[in-house]
Amino acid sequence: MRIIRSRTELAEQVAQWRKAGETIGTVPTMGSLHNGHLTLVNALDGKATRRIVTIFVNPIQFNNAADFQLYPRGLEADATLLEATGKVDVLYAPDETEMYPQGFSTRIMVSGLDGMLCGADRPGHFDGVATVVTKLLLQTGADVAAFGEKDYQQLCLIRRLVRDLDLPVSITPVPTMREADGLALSSRNRRLTPQQREQAVHLPEALKTCLANMQSGKTVADCLKICRESLKNHGFNVHYLELRTGDTLQETHTPAPGARLFVAASLGDIRLIDNMPVV
Repeated sequence: MRIIRSRTELAEQVAQWRKAGETIGTVPTMGSLHNGHLTLVNALDGKATRRIVTIFVNPIQFNNAADFQLYPRGLEADATLLEATGKVDVLYAPDETEMYPQGFSTRIMVSGLDGMLCGADRPGHFDGVATVVTKLLLQTGADVAAFGEKDYQQLCLIRRLVRDLDLPVSITPVPTMREADGLALSSRNRRLTPQQREQAVHLPEALKTCLANMQSGKTVADCLKICRESLKNHGFNVHYLELRTGDTLQETHTPAPGARLFVAASLGDIRLIDNMPVV
């Protein structure tokens, strides 16, 4: 596995692969890797002959400077984890000046999907996501890219921008990976104190209960109210808890198959998100 830090070096490698008729799979990440990221790498089995994992903590998707500074980093450990898979050809880890050289002034906005849920809660976040993902897909020459369903709104947004910008890349969705107790894997979990980690398991438990209540015939409004109160009683600050359609993410009051329950809630200053489908 090669570690590449510059766009020029990456472009040379991609050109060599193209000349040899190789296909390229990309997994964009912000590092601090865990088994969820490795699932994304594995999801490219049979879909590409070469794999690139990118690691870049993207400053323009953070609307909170402290959150950006506290985001866990560990390139050496990440490289060791990827090397051990035997599947990754290149770890692309550019610095900020490589991604956003002096004078950079472009932002990509995906209207309609950027202003709801996490977009409403974190203004400008998805403009930053759309911009960096577009750059990474172009820089890596991706034929296929894998994204997790834990960040389901992000997945929908990336599918839309790929379609709207005619980017020649196929997007592979990967189901959410969870700890044994149900908590969705996230790099932010490492910042939880032991007490917060015990509290955190109530997030997926509350979603499961809420969905079960909907299936039992209770109104969506009542189910959301009960779920929100349960989370608050377990120490969460609830940013949003909503039932949305699974394709356009429009708010719905019908728990039909394909709809999804979305939540963002904080323990202290650590923001956790999750979502589950109605089945």
